[in-house]
This record gives sequence, structure tokens and C-alpha cells, in this order.
Amino acid sequence: MKFAFIIDPIHLLDPTHDTSVALMEAAQKLGHEVWITQANLLSVAHSQAQALLTQVELVPVELQNGLWVAATPWYKLGDRLWRPLAEMDAVFMRTDPPVTVPYLYATYILDYINPQKTLVVNAPAGIRAANEKMYALQFTKVIPETIVTQDKEVIRQFVTDKGEAVLKPLGGKAGEGILFLAAGDRNLNSLVEISTKWGKEPVMVQTYLPEAKEGDKRIILLNGKPIGALNRIPTGTDFRGNMAVGGRVALTEITEREQFICAEVGSKLSADGLYFVGIDVIGGYLTEVNVTSPTGVREIDRLNGISLGVETIKWVETTVKEKSR
Repeated sequence: MKFAFIIDPIHLLDPTHDTSVALMEAAQKLGHEVWITQANLLSVAHSQAQALLTQVELVPVELQNGLWVAATPWYKLGDRLWRPLAEMDAVFMRTDPPVTVPYLYATYILDYINPQKTLVVNAPAGIRAANEKMYALQFTKVIPETIVTQDKEVIRQFVTDKGEAVLKPLGGKAGEGILFLAAGDRNLNSLVEISTKWGKEPVMVQTYLPEAKEGDKRIILLNGKPIGALNRIPTGTDFRGNMAVGGRVALTEITEREQFICAEVGSKLSADGLYFVGIDVIGGYLTEVNVTSPTGVREIDRLNGISLGVETIKWVETTVKEKSR
């Protein structure tokens, strides 16, 4: 089979951490061709999505003393060709957020791939429908108390009522711009003004969950089913557990409550074409649904001695074969 991965520039990726590389390695290991492109290298011609594709050969990472180690260089680029994406069996949309206007335009181009012939992970319409903060609001049984607003007074009242809260930009990633808010903080007005761009952009504000000190769990779902998890624990003085801001990763299990959360969201994710997803859970509550380029696979594999990449690619193989029948 032929697999195309829409990624950020490959020289900027970290092969020991990035899930995109883990998926590409798995496809190569299972005998498939691996091609890469970028969102700005997509086009439409003759009503078909096309891309400037480059074939890539990867040197897989190795586990040494409990850590992933990459070769130098860890990839070799081959032919670069303009080709219809319909020639691919599967296309992975793995460009990192934020979801900007050019990002959205890229998903519109991907709409011109025939889904009956080529599997797109995740489906472009699903990505557009699933803001990674807002999407969780529909699952009312499993989310903490949450508001979305750009009104400073509404936010102030929420923080006053709860005592403590967490503010999140709707377009953020990797913990960027997330703030801890406390009633009585003399900086509260300024924090809210800056985050909402002086009342012009809404933000999400959630009740602070004290269990965040024990970790922010990332659970990977494949076609609506959980396949692995890791716990991200805050370190130092930062209240955030995101790996991008220095959170420590630890082995974990998926609890009965978290299985319930996965069951609540799983069927909706699959219906929306969101096949490879990372949800975030704190203290038994769903806080985010990550659909653009969810990460964590390298860490889960290292801690558990498994390969979620291989499991994912095998699912893609089966799904593509079923489509062709």
C-alpha cells in the first residue's frame, strides 16, 4: 500500500517523540511505501486533490537504556512528484495546530479525495467540526463545569464562584496560553483581557481539578476504542502536565471511569471520521479532545513495550481492504 503523511517540515520533527514519525515507521515496517508532504504543498486540479509528494525512507529509532535513540541522519528523501492523492491508499493529516485559515483551506482541499478509494485520517470535515476545546462540551456527563465566553465579568463571576479555575485559549496546543485563575488575584482582570484579546475572542474556562497535581492522562483512541494511555505529571512550579512544558510521563492504566468516558465519546468520534484521537482526562473528567496531530505514542510504546503505530497501521490496512470490496 501507499501511505501519505501531511506533516510539518520533516527536519523539524523529533523522531524520538513525534507520533507522526512512529506511524510512518510502522507503515514502513509493514512493507508499505511512505510519502510525505506539507499542507502548503496541496492543490486541486481536475477536481482532484493533489500534492507535491516526497518518498521517504526512515531509520527506525532504537530503545537504549529505556530511552528512544535516533540515528543521524534518521531519514532519506527520494523522488519528489506532483501526484493525485487518490493514488494513495491512506492519507494522514498530521499538521500541528493551531488551526489557522490556511490550515482550514488545506482541509477543504482534502475534501476532494474520494473517501471510497482513499482513507483520510482524520477526515477533513471531522477536523473542521472538532475544535479541540469546544468538541468536548457535547459530552455533558463526563466534562467538568465549563464556560466559553469573551466576557470578562462572566469569567470573573465564574472564578469567584469556584474559587479556582483554568483558562484555555480555544486554538492553543501543547499547553500554550493555559492559565490558572484564582479568586482575589489582583492580576485576574489583566490575565483575562490578554487572553480574550480585550474581549474580542472567546476562551474556555473550566473548574480547576485538584487531581491535576497527580497527572493529566492522555488516552489514545483508534476508531473510538482506547488502545493506550500515559500519565503526564507536572514538575517544578508549573501546574501544567503537558510534555511540551516539561511534564513527566509515567506508566498508567485506563480506569473503569475512563473506559466509560471513552465509550461516551467513541461512537461520535467514529461517526465524525475522527479515527486517531487523543483525549485528555483529569480526575475522571474529560478536558480536551485532540484530533489534529495527537501525540503520546512514543511514550506509551516505551513505557509498555508495545507498538501503537503498528496497531494503527494494521487497522488502516483492514479498513482500506474492506472499502475495496
